[in-house]
Amino acid sequence: MSTNNIAESSNTQNPILKLLDCSLRVSVIPLSVATIWLTVTNKQDNSIYGDVKFNNLLGVKYMVCTSAICAAYALFAAVASWIRYFVTKAWLFFVSDQIVAYLMVTSGAAVMEILYLAYNGDQKITWSEACSSYGKFCNQMKVALILHALVLCCFIVLALISAYRVFSKFDPPFFSKQDNEERT
Repeated sequence: MSTNNIAESSNTQNPILKLLDCSLRVSVIPLSVATIWLTVTNKQDNSIYGDVKFNNLLGVKYMVCTSAICAAYALFAAVASWIRYFVTKAWLFFVSDQIVAYLMVTSGAAVMEILYLAYNGDQKITWSEACSSYGKFCNQMKVALILHALVLCCFIVLALISAYRVFSKFDPPFFSKQDNEERT
C-alpha cells in the first residue's frame, strides 16, 4: 500500500474517529488556557501568615508549564491532523500524545500532593493544614486541578485513538497450527 493510499484510507475509513480526534484536541486548548489563567491569577493575602501565590510553589509552576505545552501541542496537532503529510505520520501523533499524557499525569500528581498537604498537613513533621487560612487559594487550585484532570482525560482518549491508528495498519501475527502445538 502506498503512502497516498494509507492517507486516503485513514481519512475516509474513520471520519467519526477523525472528528473525535480533532474535537478533543480543540477542546483541550481552552481547558488548558483556563487552567493556566486560574493558576496564575491565584493569590491570597493573610494578615498573620503573609501571602501565597502560584509562583511560591514549584509543583504549581510545573503544572502551568505543562498546561502551556499541552495547549500549544493541541493547537499544532489539531491543525496538523488536516495536513496530508502529517496524517501519514501516525506514529508521530502516537509518541507525542503519549509524552503529553505522561507530563499531564506527573504535573497533576505534583499539584495533588500540594493540595493534599494544604488541606491535611503532615503531623509527622509538624506541618499544619493551610487551607483554613488560605481557603480561596485552595478552592481555586482545586478547580484548576479539576480542569487539568479533564485535559488529562482528553489526552488519554487521544493516546488511545493515536495508538489505534498506528497499530491498525499492521496485520495481526499469523501462527500456524504447528506453532500453536509447540507452544502448548
